[in-house]
Amino acid sequence: MSALNAPHFQDSEKAREYLESLRWPDGPVCPHCGSTEGAYRLKGKGGAKGTSARAGALKCKACRRQYSVTVGTVFERSHIPLHVWLQATYLICSSKKGMSAHQLHRTLGVTYKTAWFMSHRIREAMREGGIDPMGGNGAPVEIDTTFIGGKPRYRGGRVRPLNQWGKPKKGRRPSSDPTAKAEVLVLVERGGRAHALPIKSLTTKRVREILSKHVSPAAHLMTDEASPLVRLGRHYQHDSVNHSAGEYARGNVSINTAESYFALLKRGVMGTFHHISKRHLHRYCDEFSFRWSYRKVEDAERAEAALRGIEGKRLTYRQPKTGGIASSS
Repeated sequence: MSALNAPHFQDSEKAREYLESLRWPDGPVCPHCGSTEGAYRLKGKGGAKGTSARAGALKCKACRRQYSVTVGTVFERSHIPLHVWLQATYLICSSKKGMSAHQLHRTLGVTYKTAWFMSHRIREAMREGGIDPMGGNGAPVEIDTTFIGGKPRYRGGRVRPLNQWGKPKKGRRPSSDPTAKAEVLVLVERGGRAHALPIKSLTTKRVREILSKHVSPAAHLMTDEASPLVRLGRHYQHDSVNHSAGEYARGNVSINTAESYFALLKRGVMGTFHHISKRHLHRYCDEFSFRWSYRKVEDAERAEAALRGIEGKRLTYRQPKTGGIASSS
């Protein structure tokens, strides 16, 4: 039997019960006041004007406010049936190279716009925070960077500059060009989790901020010969490989694990998403980092981990200051 044939993937009420068991294993907790005592379910006519209580509604005896299991999560105020949300979460978590919004729209029977926004909400749930720094037990932490984006396209009459031999110059566009490739830095703890994020440029100041936040002082750093990484590596136990000299591994020293992460990310860009805007690149990095960190568990466990991350996060359409269509934030 397919995993998607489970009851909580087919019925909204079963999905609500399943999500409550994940979010509140010890009983309901009011998202408004934090009370765990005296909540009761509303049934039938629950409003002052005789309106019916919404599905799954509870009322807190402490603060007298209503809530449900989706309040205070990325699913809040959504009109999409809850079992469809669970289906989308499972599909994205079980797809090694990601699932495009078009594929999600076809599979779930929702509009493309709805599928696109659902995908970003689920990626927001995948964003991990408040976790211990990497390498706290002296484990190797590999650091590497890459560039994400397609080949530069010269349009509108612009011509690629020529080199001294009269041929078009190679290489990427200047960083000031909005169509230039985006740089991504990844930290990978061997045998553990990964964390990737876009950076404007690989500077000592920026890398120092990232290391101080995500890497333990006890970590064993492994990098290539990039100057900012070598410079900051002096404050850690540090080894590097010299790719320019054809060295890719020296005993236990390599950054091959970080490069394998980038291989998956780029396969996702090229084969699934085809194009990722700089504005949303950090969400795709969160998605691939999450799947990498939970790569050793079953698909159902990975989906449950994502659902545990829905609490305390919201992603809404930003309201326009004047008329027009609202844009996503």
